[in-house]
Amino acid sequence: MGVSRRSMLAGTAAGVLAPVVGFTGTAAAAGPVRRITLYAEALPDGLYGYGLEPGKATIPGPLLEIYEGDTLEIELVNTTDQRLSIHPHGVNYDTASDGAPLNASFNNPRETRTYTWRTRARYEASGGFWMPGSAGYWHYHDHAMGTDHGTGGLARGLYGGLIVRRRGDLLPSKQYTVVFNDMMINHRMAPDTPMFEANLGERVEWICIGHGSLPHTFHLHAHRWADTRTGMLNGASDNAQVVDNKNLDPGSSFGFQVIAGEGVGPGAWMYHCHVQTHSDGGMAGLFLVRNADGSLPAGAQDAIDRFKQHGHTGHDANPDARTHA
Repeated sequence: MGVSRRSMLAGTAAGVLAPVVGFTGTAAAAGPVRRITLYAEALPDGLYGYGLEPGKATIPGPLLEIYEGDTLEIELVNTTDQRLSIHPHGVNYDTASDGAPLNASFNNPRETRTYTWRTRARYEASGGFWMPGSAGYWHYHDHAMGTDHGTGGLARGLYGGLIVRRRGDLLPSKQYTVVFNDMMINHRMAPDTPMFEANLGERVEWICIGHGSLPHTFHLHAHRWADTRTGMLNGASDNAQVVDNKNLDPGSSFGFQVIAGEGVGPGAWMYHCHVQTHSDGGMAGLFLVRNADGSLPAGAQDAIDRFKQHGHTGHDANPDARTHA
């Protein structure tokens, strides 16, 4: 049985242990320890992925979610003949769970190893200043395949999303992880990039992650969000900047929620990198907003067909990336 978002947050999924006292270091909140098993597996065409069940590895890997104060213990089973690891952003870990060869933290071929990630809420430090907590849209990735920085693993699909929530955060109806990695989106190029779907009025959460060696921006047509931790405003007086395009450089990540088709209606809306040579080269996909009853809106199929027939130059594409797309 896999670990779903809601069961992971509630601590009721298979393989997840219910409350145990978490890390008790300075300013850390006591919370449950949640335990999962991830499998690193070889995929066709020289790719690799993480999965919550044997034979179910995907690119990107599964989206992991916990609340501030929780501890996540990940038993990583390396089923491959490659050295690899799992390294997180945005959470606390000791050197043994760094996932970097610098600290001898990795899985040898066919080896199983446990990585421990801890989180904490923001807290007041000396002098009346506040230190940030762990809440945010983060990510995880290999840091050991190919080089000591995991360049080979990242180039072959070993990455995924990580959300640390504050209790009380609004949970969406649907979630989509979008990874811009060199000239690829989720290791694909147009017209084979993912088409994400929602019904009109559904709350959709986007987790956007950058990898590779190229700068990118993420643009979503007809939808916008606040440039805040959650992508939402905190109240009627919140004057946070509202955006529909944001930098997504290697190693960065952000997330937000939108109401599908709000104010614009259903249709086939594009998402893409707004570096023009990148979008021309295949860094584009579709967000299909269906009618509220799930039916296909007028004109959407024609737009989908046009997208599939659209010519992408690919002149800026990484040849290796195109081979693995």
